[in-house]
Amino acid sequence: MTRKLGIAVIGLGPASLPHSKSLLDLADRAEIRWAVSRTPDRAKTFAAQFPFPTTTDLGTVLADPAVDAAIVLTPPSSHLDVSALCLEAGKHVLVEKPLELTSARGRRLVDTARRAGRTFGVVLQHRFRPASLRLKAALDSGELGSIEAAFLNVPWWRPQSYYDEPGRGTLARDGGGVLLTQAIHSLDLFRALVGVSKVVAAQARTTALHRMETEDYVSALLETGHGAPATLIATTAAYPGYPERIEITGTKGYASLIGGRLRLAFLDGREEIVEAEGSTGSGANIMDFPHDAHRAVIADFLDAIEQRRDPVVTGEEALASQELVDAILKAAQANAPSRP
Repeated sequence: MTRKLGIAVIGLGPASLPHSKSLLDLADRAEIRWAVSRTPDRAKTFAAQFPFPTTTDLGTVLADPAVDAAIVLTPPSSHLDVSALCLEAGKHVLVEKPLELTSARGRRLVDTARRAGRTFGVVLQHRFRPASLRLKAALDSGELGSIEAAFLNVPWWRPQSYYDEPGRGTLARDGGGVLLTQAIHSLDLFRALVGVSKVVAAQARTTALHRMETEDYVSALLETGHGAPATLIATTAAYPGYPERIEITGTKGYASLIGGRLRLAFLDGREEIVEAEGSTGSGANIMDFPHDAHRAVIADFLDAIEQRRDPVVTGEEALASQELVDAILKAAQANAPSRP
């Protein structure tokens, strides 16, 4: 029997909940050796919810030979530094999205991981939903024919109280607004499904619904990897928040992916539906979603370690999605009205 892998969870904010639940589900394969927070109160709150040892001392964790891998859930501004420490200590690393505040720092993180020779993955879990996997299979097999058009809509909602928390929606802590923090999951899935070869035009703004440094609304005209037209809309100003939507028009059929529910309608009259697993966190309760996809991400990460292969979402894949965010915002800046 393969021994259990020792895991350290670093960062005990809201993102730690689906990861910890997933690791409990995967207890036959992995064991949380440590849960780390620099804030004693947060570590205490976490310990009341989960039966894992907690500490505020990252050095002790990195020196523990029983820790094989770290799941880094700290704010994006610390991903490079924390992950680099883990990699230097010989640990495999799974890091939350986005890679880092900027693509340049993200590239440094990816390069650091490659040089370290450790397994390195990124949490972009929408690729692992059953409906997403079925849609990817339908596209790869040609069941929908050639792609003629595609649409991505992320009509989410975040109240002002969300952005009032220190650092939320700032470049210094989050690296960006709705595209990098909320829509990155759907944008990454969209890119994995149809590819994006060009940003034709874009607009970005902060609506009157929010007081924040970065954007809460973005629209863009894109071209898919095969040159078909595509449209993107992403916002956190769509009260009360609705499931994200991907629509793909093919020469043999049409696909509609709403949240985790997929409907395939073929021109020959056939129809197929993959039902959703639950909510998507599109509203004020940011953690209102099942942890199934997170469990699948972690299971793939564990498989990658054991099989000595790359995980499904590599650092390079996550970086490509973050660079697409950069390209869209750059196009939006070029299209912004000049100030008098």
